[in-house]
Amino acid sequence: MHNTIIHWLARRHPELTFKLRQAEMPLTPEDFLKQTLLSATSMTTGIAFIVAVLIKTFELPASTALLIPIIFVMLFYFFLHTPDVRLKKENAAINREVIFAGRFLMVELESGISVYDAIKGISKNYPAIGKYTNDIVKHVDLGTSIEDAISQAAEKSPSEDLRKIFWQLLNSIRTGADSAKSLKLVLDQIVKEQQIAIMEYGRKLNPMAMFYMMIAIIIPTLGTTMLIIISMIMGLPIDFPVLLVLVFIIAFIQFMFLSLIRSSRPSVGAA
Repeated sequence: MHNTIIHWLARRHPELTFKLRQAEMPLTPEDFLKQTLLSATSMTTGIAFIVAVLIKTFELPASTALLIPIIFVMLFYFFLHTPDVRLKKENAAINREVIFAGRFLMVELESGISVYDAIKGISKNYPAIGKYTNDIVKHVDLGTSIEDAISQAAEKSPSEDLRKIFWQLLNSIRTGADSAKSLKLVLDQIVKEQQIAIMEYGRKLNPMAMFYMMIAIIIPTLGTTMLIIISMIMGLPIDFPVLLVLVFIIAFIQFMFLSLIRSSRPSVGAA
């Protein structure tokens, strides 16, 4: 039954094979899903124990236990996106270096340096991108053609900008065109795209800050104050579990807003 569920989930997420390879996680989709289910089950068991203690201590309704399956599903999908989180961090690190590395490559090629030596130079100067260019160097040293090595690195890269540079370099090698001029066009395009991303982020930041102040600070503060006043007027005591739930909700809303703002920030290098 367990293996049947794993295989069913693997069929439902065919993209896992590619994502795990890009994220450099040496697992099959089935093994990754097993680990995900195990992690979600372990954490849900711990949370279920805490909920059981709270139900017994504060005499909460037994229906509170119905939250456990929902928590399990949320945790499962949270752990399922582990490769996406890794790829996003890797993509951000690459995008901070891609313009500098691209210009370094262009200058080297304009100076008459071979493609192999120019790529080798990137490996020594740019850590995030160097992981991929170092793979190219290793494959070429082992006898792979430089075209195939660049193609493999492009497929493995989580960054669209770095893939553009690799594909343009590959096309220039295959067609015999001037690699430096082709790279300059690609770099100009990447710079413009990053400038647009920065301007869009600036336009979104002010409304997001306003919503954060309203929903995460002003409304919870005034709402809690009004709730306390109303409860005092009507003689309805506010129990500790109610305050605990309010604190949790407010903290969760603030965490979500801060995460949203942080995730919206573009990862770019200097243009």
